[in-house]
Amino acid sequence: MSSVTSTFALPQRQNALVVAGPGQLSLHQDWPLPHVAPDMALVRTVAVAINPVDAKMLDYSPAVGAIHGYDFAGVVVALGSDAPHHLSIGDRVAGAVHGNNSLEPRVGAFAQYVGATAELLLRIPDTMTFEEASTLGIGLATAGLALFRELEIPVSIEDLIDRAGPDSDVTSNAAWVLVSGGSTATGTRAIQLLKLAGLRPIATCSPSNFTLVLEFGAEKAFNYRSPDCAKEIRAYTRNGLAYALDCVSESDSAQLCYGAIGRAGGRYCGVEPVRQAVAATRPTVRASWLMVLTMFGGRVALDGEYAREASAVDRTLSAKIFAATQTLLDNGRIKSHPIRVLADSWAGVIQGVDIIRTGAVSGQKLVVRVD
Repeated sequence: MSSVTSTFALPQRQNALVVAGPGQLSLHQDWPLPHVAPDMALVRTVAVAINPVDAKMLDYSPAVGAIHGYDFAGVVVALGSDAPHHLSIGDRVAGAVHGNNSLEPRVGAFAQYVGATAELLLRIPDTMTFEEASTLGIGLATAGLALFRELEIPVSIEDLIDRAGPDSDVTSNAAWVLVSGGSTATGTRAIQLLKLAGLRPIATCSPSNFTLVLEFGAEKAFNYRSPDCAKEIRAYTRNGLAYALDCVSESDSAQLCYGAIGRAGGRYCGVEPVRQAVAATRPTVRASWLMVLTMFGGRVALDGEYAREASAVDRTLSAKIFAATQTLLDNGRIKSHPIRVLADSWAGVIQGVDIIRTGAVSGQKLVVRVD
């Protein structure tokens, strides 16, 4: 710990939710704190957000003995020697970590102290609560990597920063981008980034969430349950849609995206592998899918097609996305996804993972204050 700076008296042990088996989390009150590498920050957790991936990974890829959880917000209590200069001890920050990770079992968001990659932390503006800020991390990384790396939308991250002022308008010849599942936390983040980058986001969601996606910057919302949804999108985009981000990534949503992409074809990115039966329907659509955990640059030790080798490129790109978002946050251009706060601290987190497993959450992010 000699390369670590802290002005706080840190405990030897902490409360943490540890993976006990498939679908099972166990509260431990004497778990060791994470090691703080030179490029890391130690954050005292104040609030955590629950993601669909929390249930999915716990159920299908449990790393027994590892701390679980991805999204968090809290206060910096220690900094590694190589942590970026924009961070200070005592800063309010939000971000994400690779929880449920057999290679780094002490790193997870569902703990009193989180060992986070320092350059992937956002300083929280005074206008935003810890609870609101806890929704940013994974959604931001997923949207950013999908748009700028997988879909190769026709703007750069630099354009996004250059346009961060309040007067930037969309040009009428800008490209349309479909965000399927626009009311998810990743969806609203993608819509906001697209709008800020000067493109024309359109979204599919339930009619009950139309107002939400329009408030985040969608130009038009379409009811994904309508049998004519793809046809309606093709008509609206004059058969010119070339980019689709699928935040739902089920067979129906992939089919809808494929049907909505214009005559000339285009690019599709999901958060799960696209089924061969869907891909075969449109050879002119280039399909890819995103494993967001490459954002940290390390190896992703999962089975089969979910495994990834270490990627310094993804770490660098993710840092650029977070730096651009910091500028947008500082300028008041980013708002948080609507939240539903659950009670009961760590027991509330376990309850939240159970709720999200049932799919009974729409247009909100479940958040728990743990401190």
